[in-house]
Amino acid sequence: MSDDERDGVKLTNLDQPLFEGATKRDLVDYLDAVADRLVPVLANRPLSVIRILRGQDPFMQKNLPKYTPDWVKRHGMWAETSKRQVSYALCDDRRTLLWFANQRAVEYHPTLMTADVDAGPTHLVLDLDPPVGDDFAHVVKAAVLVRRALADSGLVGTVKTSGSKGVHIFVPLVPGQGFEDVAAATRALAVRAERLDPSVATTAYLVEDREGKVFLDSTRASGNTVAAAYSPRLRPGLTVSFPVAWDDLENVVPADFTVHTAPDLLGGKDPWAESMPEPQTLPADLVEHGHTIPIARVVAMHEGKRRARERDRKD
Repeated sequence: MSDDERDGVKLTNLDQPLFEGATKRDLVDYLDAVADRLVPVLANRPLSVIRILRGQDPFMQKNLPKYTPDWVKRHGMWAETSKRQVSYALCDDRRTLLWFANQRAVEYHPTLMTADVDAGPTHLVLDLDPPVGDDFAHVVKAAVLVRRALADSGLVGTVKTSGSKGVHIFVPLVPGQGFEDVAAATRALAVRAERLDPSVATTAYLVEDREGKVFLDSTRASGNTVAAAYSPRLRPGLTVSFPVAWDDLENVVPADFTVHTAPDLLGGKDPWAESMPEPQTLPADLVEHGHTIPIARVVAMHEGKRRARERDRKD
């Protein structure tokens, strides 16, 4: 088989620069090397990708283009923000992943639900985001707080680097738990983790209110997406969102994991699948608590408008 064709997918311009010293071949080779681990976390989930074409800024693609091959599986969903029906890809096999790689799709962001929407969210996710210029050690401290908050609620999660500057903490869920209940429980966990040490972590949605603390983002719920485990990211070095054992978290930084280093570090294993706990049912008291907490994005929107009016009055 020609190196320019794999699994029936013709690969073009492999030696063209892609991003930050990486070529398109680097991307294709990496995705092919981890396909048996990446495809399972993408399969049967509406997929958004971030592509970077020559001479253009990166952009997120949700709707499949008209030239998409017929063999790429797809799932239609109504997009409330754009008020239109979107045809999402379902990346269920290596062939589809290679086709995306040839389209210069670098980042892979599946939904936290499968195409069987009625089954509800498959995971509860907290996204920990450090302040600008902060080091990863601060994120690790915040992640420990989230782990304690989970344990206090009888829950167990697993962690991965985001591929950017923070981490994602995942809790797998028993099917059938409602979107609103999972979103509420996520808010409650973030608040409980913040209370354990408010000098380290914050749930403040507005950046100017975070005071140099790690942001516990509880908004990754419902139809939202999150970068998949093993997905490359458009960051210096073409980093990778990589699973890390809790006990090893303080000994790594996100830059350790790139498209160049990750395959050897995996060594034939699948640490994301191996570390994932059994699906769990959210405690009723956690859900109830969460429903008393306002949705951060909505609160921030109203507060932002209030502050804007205040500034206008002063001017």
